[in-house]
Amino acid sequence: MNTPSHANTILVLGGTGKTGRRIAERLIELGYDTRIGSRSAPTPFDWLDRDTWLAAVRGVNSVYVSYFPDLAVPGAVETVQAFTDVAVSCGVQKLVLLSGRGEEEAERAEDVIKNSGVNWTILRASWFSQNFNESFLLDAVRSGVIALPVSDIGEPFIDVEDIADVAVAALTETGHAGQLYELTGPRLLTFADVAREISAASGRPVRFEYIDAALYIDGLHQHGIDQNFIDLLMYLFNNVLNGRNAYTTDGVQRALGRAPRDFAQYAKDTAATGVWDAPALQAALA
Repeated sequence: MNTPSHANTILVLGGTGKTGRRIAERLIELGYDTRIGSRSAPTPFDWLDRDTWLAAVRGVNSVYVSYFPDLAVPGAVETVQAFTDVAVSCGVQKLVLLSGRGEEEAERAEDVIKNSGVNWTILRASWFSQNFNESFLLDAVRSGVIALPVSDIGEPFIDVEDIADVAVAALTETGHAGQLYELTGPRLLTFADVAREISAASGRPVRFEYIDAALYIDGLHQHGIDQNFIDLLMYLFNNVLNGRNAYTTDGVQRALGRAPRDFAQYAKDTAATGVWDAPALQAALA
């Protein structure tokens, strides 16, 4: 690994999110001069406020690019292009992009990074295991029923810890420039499989239940979920969880020289934190 240098400042966009928080923690522990890219940071960064970009990238050598909420949303590619232009003009030498599998828009954003003229690495990740404890599926697990409008399709869920390890390697080591790492877990699991894994790890009954898309959307509306987020979810359900990604890859092995973590280990570690033991929000509000 390269020797940490305060002249090698690394900007971590989404530095308080699922991947960015873990990446920033690792970089700081390794001694790298790390700048957190978030709206609440000392030098704030906001994807929706381009006036914040210049100060955030000034003096930075490398950037971890995580777009919020997702590269699939309208305007994301154009925004990533505009940010890339600013970053390169400020002297950034390396860009590491978090991308998604099976998303045409994400691949267009990848092309923006590849054509930036600086060193780049693409992390094309499958669905995060941590969606079941740090995101919108947490409440479903707590309720005991994961009800989604998805068919019996296998997904190679990736542990965010593995994404963070690959990102840190790409940001700090040589040998990753020009690499596209497609990151998946070691096996395919349906959502019914996931429910069984969580049940086994937590000792709590959790099951998967298919729900019609119209009923699912209606339920989200009743809980006051923003329409833009609903549109994003339905895009992912219809265009990502449709079988096109039902295979595993060797991206983690290529990047780190080890196998990816299995979902069962994620479930065991997460269950030990007690996060799934709390009552579901819906039940608490009833």
